[in-house]
Amino acid sequence: MENALHELIETLRIRPSGALISAMLDEAGRAVDASEALDWLSGFDGVAQQSESVRLASARFLLEHERADAALAWADLDTATGWMLQARAHHALGDNPAALGLYEQALAADPELEDPDFRRRIAPTVQAQGQERGVVLSLQGERIDQTQALPDIPAQPRDQVTFADVGGLDDVKRQIHRRIIAPMQKPSLFQRFKRKAGGGVLLYGPPGCGKTLMARATAGEAGAKFFQIEIAEILDMYIGESEKRLAAAFETARAQSPSVIFIDEIEALAAKRRYGENDNRASVVSTFLTEMDGFSSNNQGVLILAASNVPWSIDSAFLRPGRFDRSIFVPPPDREARKVILDLLLADRPVASNINLDPLVEATSGFSGADLAGIVEEACDIAIEDSLESNAVEDISARHLKEALGEIKPSTLDWLTQARNYVKFSNQSGFYDDVAAFLDKHTTSR
Repeated sequence: MENALHELIETLRIRPSGALISAMLDEAGRAVDASEALDWLSGFDGVAQQSESVRLASARFLLEHERADAALAWADLDTATGWMLQARAHHALGDNPAALGLYEQALAADPELEDPDFRRRIAPTVQAQGQERGVVLSLQGERIDQTQALPDIPAQPRDQVTFADVGGLDDVKRQIHRRIIAPMQKPSLFQRFKRKAGGGVLLYGPPGCGKTLMARATAGEAGAKFFQIEIAEILDMYIGESEKRLAAAFETARAQSPSVIFIDEIEALAAKRRYGENDNRASVVSTFLTEMDGFSSNNQGVLILAASNVPWSIDSAFLRPGRFDRSIFVPPPDREARKVILDLLLADRPVASNINLDPLVEATSGFSGADLAGIVEEACDIAIEDSLESNAVEDISARHLKEALGEIKPSTLDWLTQARNYVKFSNQSGFYDDVAAFLDKHTTSR
């Protein structure tokens, strides 16, 4: 194994490429001594030319092996995941103020990256004052604590998030409880009707609408173990390795049932196939379908949840009964949720006492949580500019928010536009009925 790793690194010295770096990381992850790979990554001067996925994977590997300085260079990306990895690197280097700033920046862009344990490690003064616990608002995966401080309450494990941690999306919760949680909580009743507790469910909707957090909350509500499968970690350049990893993931979940397997961006694995294609992905897809509903697979008590931003690209073979035969639309936040998100985003900032958020709430139909965070950040920038001109702190006012709204466009519009076309021309099966209902309501509200 060490010889194969050495040969990969020697090849990289001559001809560096993203595919070879990925192969090296995979080989180094299995090697007893990965120091040569760590040294190569630390000294490589072509980081900027590599793809985002390769850079993030390299940064994670370096952080795992306590090479925070080098990890910073690989993670130097203007993306939410890049900022989060930079935050972890700064924390490892002892610079918690920088880590906290990058952590908050990452959350503003992608609230699903929240890690309360890491937050407490980089902001110990907050922990000393007591943990905030209570109603937690979460849309687009964003969790915002909203009650009085209580001392020394341990963080909720990530696999024990429940619907109490998810604000809004009440209709989605009802569907999940009826179609997913009840069968897992009362298997004897469903067995009486010869219905098994488990199966596959597809969560779909615009990016950043909290599908991952909803999957975790589903596992927590059902009292099930939560296993998240990363497609990038399953797929391997060596024939047969991807199938082994996938089968092992299912076997682990079966051994610890009741359990929930969650696969994000399922379209990377389940994209529509073209006849005549001859690639290794076909074998992986076959293994996945066999693990889901094959005769040798006993998935009683194992729920397979998948999420997709582009459900129309998923092969119909994955959507037939016995596989992902149940689908749930996860929409952008509703009016009530937007109001709470805005209130909490403005908390602890200088805000005019007479500010009325209702016009902004009404004007942001279709906005995601990250979009709302962008509006507040832009309003802060405008207020800061006014403060510099007047040499006094200018509170955030309705004018600032209105100007900020003009600068921020909802990130869900492209998705909703595509969805409208599919609802109009490709909904013979009724798959997009929930999307159609949302679009009708959204159009009316506008």
